This record gives sequence, structure tokens and C-alpha cells, in this order.
Amino acid sequence: DMIGSIIFAVGSLISFLGVALYRRWGVHNRLFDVPNERSSHSEPTPHGAGIVIVIVCLVTYVPISLVVTGDFSWGYISGAVLIALVSFLDDLISIRFSWRLLVHGLAAVILLADAGTWQGVTMLGGLQLGYWGYVLTFIWIVWMVNSYNFMDGIDGLAGLQAIIAASGWIVLGFMLQMPALYLFSAIIASASLGFLVHNMSSSRIFMGDVGSAFLGYTFAALPLLARNMANYAWDLLPIAAVLFVWFFLFDSVITLIRRALRGEKVWVAHREHFFQRLVASGLTHRQVTIIYGILASLLTFSVLVSVRYRDDIGLAMFPVVFILTAVLLITVYQRRVKN
Repeated sequence: DMIGSIIFAVGSLISFLGVALYRRWGVHNRLFDVPNERSSHSEPTPHGAGIVIVIVCLVTYVPISLVVTGDFSWGYISGAVLIALVSFLDDLISIRFSWRLLVHGLAAVILLADAGTWQGVTMLGGLQLGYWGYVLTFIWIVWMVNSYNFMDGIDGLAGLQAIIAASGWIVLGFMLQMPALYLFSAIIASASLGFLVHNMSSSRIFMGDVGSAFLGYTFAALPLLARNMANYAWDLLPIAAVLFVWFFLFDSVITLIRRALRGEKVWVAHREHFFQRLVASGLTHRQVTIIYGILASLLTFSVLVSVRYRDDIGLAMFPVVFILTAVLLITVYQRRVKN
């Protein structure tokens, strides 16, 4: 609608200008991400511009949640601030992973204390999670924070995924008549777009941990926030949340398992994600980002179609998950064989 379009346009412009100003400040203060043997970039590049995404999203979340529906979540806003602070400090001075993980866990507990958890998933045969719901939701939040951070490794990838996932939430919020979810998702998409313009080709700036960790936390929180707004179809929300970011989750989980089985320190930076292997095979950052973007867009579209016609086609998006995941694996394998 008109209000959503205006919010999207204004958010994109503010984010674009904010990132441009941050880049000038970052260059002046030499806040560079210096490349090493595990990096996917070759020149020192200012990082931490994700703080602009954080500010745009959190400043607008407050009036949207208070005015539109009155479903303000102190747990989300508190956890998001904690995540952003520790991540921005890590961008500036580097903080040990164990301390960051402790803050991630604290932010997850705060969100759970306020927004609750999933006790069951009716779409999966009335599965009841009981107290395991708290455990699984805690793991989901902490893993999303780190998964999104792990996947922010090449130009455009994290920003484009954020736009696609947020767009999925925009349409879902519109279909399920949740205006606050619809408007806040538009803000996430617009803030990410304003950043992506600077980051997509010949990246001039990186979002840093502050941007990627915040986006991961926010996408983990959205199904919980939406559940408290939903009048119906709340059981669709956790499934949509997973599938909107499926390829980030799949890539990071499979890579973690492979490295753990080899006895490696899984928290140490590396170049073994599927997207990194595709770049190493000779594809450009843009080409790999487009591959992930197309796969994520197709899956997101299938989820929305399944929601719209759930009475007729039910869980039709699940075969699409398997097919598109197979496409990614085959692409990675063929590039490895050729090279």
C-alpha cells in the first residue's frame, strides 16, 4: 500500500546516505577490514556499516510496534541492542568468540522471557515440543546470529538475502493481516537495500559483524514477534522463518558438521562454505550472490504460494526445498570437478 511504499523509499534513502557517511568516517579513522589468507577480498575495506541498518531498524521498530498494534517487545529491542553492541565492539577492537557467544545466549534468553517460545507445530501432525520448545528456540536464535555472520563473506550476499527474507515477511504479514510485521519487514528490506547499493559490486564497504549478527537475530525473532500479533495461521510462522533463510542455514550447518567431524576449531575463520568454494572455483562474487539470490527467491515464492493455497496444496514447498538444495549441491560439486 501507499504507506508501506513510502516507508520503504524513505528507509532506503536514509540507509543509503547513512552508509555513505559512515564510509567516509570509517576511511578517515582507518577502520579497515585488512585481508588475510582466509579473506575473500584483496584490499583493506572499511567495515561496520551494518550499524546504519541497526539504527534504521530499531528507531522505526519502536513507533511501528507501539502505534500500529501495541505489540512492543522489550525483549527483542533489548536483545538486539546487546547483539549490536558486542558485535560493533568486535568490529572495532576484536572480542573473543566465547564472550560474544555469551552475549548471544543472554540476548536469546531475554527474547524468550518476553516473546515466549514454540510449544508445538500443528502442521507437523500436532507435534508438541513442551519444554524442548525453549531449548530448540534458544538454539535457533543463537545459531541464526552466528549463521548469518558466517555467511557474510562475499560482496552482496548477506544484504541480498536480507532483502529477500524481509520481502517474504512483508508478503506474509500482508496475507495474514499483520500490519506491524508488514511495516517492520519493509524497514528491514529498505535498510538492507540502502546498504547493498554500496556493497554489491567492487565492494566499497562491509556491514561487519554488527550488521550480520543483528540481521540474524532479527530474522530469528520475527516468527516469535509475529506469533504474538497473529490472529490465525500462527503455526506457519516457524516454518516460514526457517525456509526464508534456508540456504544460509543449510550452508552453515553442513560446513560446521564437516569441520567438526575433522576435529577443526569450528569458530575459527575459514574458506569452506559452499559460497566460498564457488568463488574459489572461479566464479565472481556477483555470480555467486546471484545464484544464492535466485535459489532463495524461488524458495521464498514457493513458501508464500503454499501459505496462500494451504488448503489446496498443503506442504507443497517441501519438495521445492529438496530440489533447490540439490541444485546448489550439484553446482558446487560440478564446479569442484571442473577445477
